[in-house]
Amino acid sequence: MIVAENLHKQFKTRTGTVAAVTNVSFAAADGQITGLLGPNGAGKTTSLRMLYTLMTPDQGRVIVDGIEAAVDPMAVRRQLGVLPDARGIYKRLTARENIAYFGRLHGMSDGAIEQRIGVLARALDMNDILDRQAEGFSQGQRTKTAIARALVHDPRNVILDEPTNGLDVMTTRGLRGFLQELRQEGRCVIFSSHIMQEVAALCDHIVVIAKGTVVAAGSADALRAQTGHSNLEDAFVSVIGSEEGLHA
Repeated sequence: MIVAENLHKQFKTRTGTVAAVTNVSFAAADGQITGLLGPNGAGKTTSLRMLYTLMTPDQGRVIVDGIEAAVDPMAVRRQLGVLPDARGIYKRLTARENIAYFGRLHGMSDGAIEQRIGVLARALDMNDILDRQAEGFSQGQRTKTAIARALVHDPRNVILDEPTNGLDVMTTRGLRGFLQELRQEGRCVIFSSHIMQEVAALCDHIVVIAKGTVVAAGSADALRAQTGHSNLEDAFVSVIGSEEGLHA
């Protein structure tokens, strides 16, 4: 389980200070998919970066499986599998080598790494690219490799920043099925997305962020009921009070 409590984050600019995140609080439960939804610049990625300890909150707490990130960030990282907004796979390595490298960073044995690679390759349908050099991979192949790399240590909590961004229809369908499998295994899954149909189809709980703060939270049905709209996209626009985010 991942809990965000009263997260604040500011950045200094040439003209002053910008509040990227203000009082963001939510809980992502085990065995559920929690969607982070919001327009560009709303604070989603900054919030996620604080959850996986890449950034330190100016105020507030992140708690993962009962461990407070500020107290023991290394223990929190061991509980997390993260697909950041920048995929960053090593192009000179094969997909297998990329995944194995991260397994070794987590202190896994070679046997355990190979076993997990086999499990992930089947789940993500990537056996055909395992021993290919990553240079020249398609966007979908890079994303699959980055996800497998993030999950090689079998974490109970998974954070994915726009995992389907730039993927074709078939790869997107496969990835959605994979996320559902993670939920069925009882894992805590958080992902951000701009795609309303994806959020409505996958998420048990939706957290809407606008202008750096949480403006609504609940199931897709609850958000539709709250706003009086039958369509999640219309409900989203109603909640954030502007359509500009849908076209940013």
